[in-house]
Amino acid sequence: MLVAAPLAQAIVKKEFVNPVLKKPAAGTRVDVVADRITFEGKSKVATATGTVRITYGPYTLIATKVVYDQDGDSFKANGSVEIREPNGNILQAETADLHNKFKEGFARHLRALLTNDVTITAEYAKRQEGGITIYEHASYTACKDCSTDGGAPLWEITTTKTVHDEKAKNLYHTNPTLKIGGVPVAWLPYASMPDPTVKRRTGFLLPSFGSGSTYGFGVTTPFFWELGPSADLTFRPMWTTKQGPVADVEFRQRLNSGSYKARGYGVYQLTEATRPGDTRWRGALTTSGDFSLNDTWDWGWDGTLTSDKTFLDKYDFDDRDLATSKVYLTGMDDRSYFSAQALHFRTLSRDEDQDDFPLVLPYINSEYTFDQAVLGGELSFDVSAYSLSRDDPGTPYDTINHGTDQTRAVTNVNWQKQMTTGAGQVITPFAKMRGDLYITSNVPDGAGGFQDEEVTGRMLPSAGVDVRWPFIASTDYGQSILTPVFQAIAATDETDEEEIGNEDAISLNFDNSSLFLHDRFTGQDRYEGGTRANIGLLYSFLADNGGFARVSLGESFHIAGENSFSLGSGLDGSKSDLVGAIVFQPWDNLGLSYQARVEEDLSGINVQEAFANFTMDRFSASLGYLYLHNEPSAGRDETIEQIGSDASFRFTEAWSLFGGVKYDLADAVFRSKAIGIAFDCDCMSAKLTYSETNKVDDGDEIDRALKLSVELRTIGQTGYSAGL
Repeated sequence: MLVAAPLAQAIVKKEFVNPVLKKPAAGTRVDVVADRITFEGKSKVATATGTVRITYGPYTLIATKVVYDQDGDSFKANGSVEIREPNGNILQAETADLHNKFKEGFARHLRALLTNDVTITAEYAKRQEGGITIYEHASYTACKDCSTDGGAPLWEITTTKTVHDEKAKNLYHTNPTLKIGGVPVAWLPYASMPDPTVKRRTGFLLPSFGSGSTYGFGVTTPFFWELGPSADLTFRPMWTTKQGPVADVEFRQRLNSGSYKARGYGVYQLTEATRPGDTRWRGALTTSGDFSLNDTWDWGWDGTLTSDKTFLDKYDFDDRDLATSKVYLTGMDDRSYFSAQALHFRTLSRDEDQDDFPLVLPYINSEYTFDQAVLGGELSFDVSAYSLSRDDPGTPYDTINHGTDQTRAVTNVNWQKQMTTGAGQVITPFAKMRGDLYITSNVPDGAGGFQDEEVTGRMLPSAGVDVRWPFIASTDYGQSILTPVFQAIAATDETDEEEIGNEDAISLNFDNSSLFLHDRFTGQDRYEGGTRANIGLLYSFLADNGGFARVSLGESFHIAGENSFSLGSGLDGSKSDLVGAIVFQPWDNLGLSYQARVEEDLSGINVQEAFANFTMDRFSASLGYLYLHNEPSAGRDETIEQIGSDASFRFTEAWSLFGGVKYDLADAVFRSKAIGIAFDCDCMSAKLTYSETNKVDDGDEIDRALKLSVELRTIGQTGYSAGL
């Protein structure tokens, strides 16, 4: 369900200047510039004609003719009258009578240009002392360039009377009628709204609407409560036909060092629970904060607490499958980095067991690079540590070890030195000493049982050299760079991996981007040991017109020692799969890319991904293809093969069509479909979308949704969302 945006966000587009309501100081002169000025001594009437510009304090009056009555202290202006006020507003009229030093007066056929690009037109306007302006038969609109075929604004609010109180900073409308495209769509007997100088104001926001199988039809009526200059409270009660009222309250506060917010939801369902274990009381709490301790240190949190797995999704508040709650502290300086987190993972999927998900407290990462050279090179160290626990030693993946408790500390001391020879070779020797300490409980023993508490310590040294030799050639069309790369690494074998749970190195994506990494595991619970050589070729072409092409191709060879990788990873043999990639962008509006991992003898493709995007005038589209061969050692039991595309066509300056699909070739089912139409101009945006989503392998369960959102600039946003 779409929720109306806070009014403060809807109306604030610029910084405003508060109105000046006091008269200019006594003795302030009236400056007059005109082509011709005449003065009648008896009547004390002065007439200025031509291009007339009169300035009095912060006010400016421009017209083709101005008659000033000294005794009556009044100005009568006509002919392209323009009054510029100290708050930035500009008033345009056919005629205007001003009294009391611009503080009082009236004008006919007035057009007021407010500082938030809103225009008010009126047949008659009267200005009173105290900052009160009354507009008769007025129109209010934020449209500047958007208009109907007849020239009327795309949307406007017409009233029989509008009163602008500059002291109260309010606009009061009598009989307001909302017209879109000249057609009345809504009417109220009375309404008020903040004027352009207001950034935040207590009051009702636009309602929104929705429907779903759990709650029926719902109407959300948000109310914004300004608690002070730095805090507010937003009530968003949803009134539903099946479950009664659903509470939704959000508190926000900004402090000198940062900001935080908390949002609570709750409902007592009118219908009985349909699933075992469900209750009629349901709710959730989300909160987040981000604060700066100083220029180096930040801390904060992000948390989600729910009564059950499906409440947020079924009531259209949040469709996440996993809620990650954390408290964090980070520090970043010139040559150092530190991060400490406490993590809790809450599954929101009925198909997953919460006992498989751990609590991590703490999770620490730290890096430091010395500013002084050591042995002529750069010396750095990093530390990673965590302590986690879960209720169930099982795991969704049979091939991956997860215990109930694991504490880990890993320290790496890194050294490298980059050297360039006279022939242009870039030679980088490097070395690393890694030390591990693990304390584990209930890790599977491979025979259907579980190990007792184990303490494991390891020292894992490695060293190597990286050699690159770029060859550069310039032609009439651009510049070519061809770089052969050779890398040799010697490391001790990985030890005791059966006694350690694999928590952060489950996934493995061996491709061209990871070919030359010193350790190609994605985490530090696994370690790449043995002696290997990595060979590759990099090529880049940089065209003079801004286009470019990049090509990479390479392979890894395991020479000696134990191979740490499992079957199907692409790195499990003495020769790895071939990995390569091509990126080609001949022009700004066309991009092509392809990357693949294939068997070393070219007998099969294990991974490939292709992507293309194209833009021409009002049309844009993209097409992607993904193929991932099954890899049980990384938790992927089945082959993934999908194709996806999205496109949009802007058939006018404001109107556009868009859509997208994702098709699962392996299961022969559409995973998602979406089609919609959008309208966007300077004062209004609207989007209507129909979507279908299928996350179930058998294709029997499809989530269908229809969403409509409409935003009128300076008024607010509303919408409708329905699960079909």
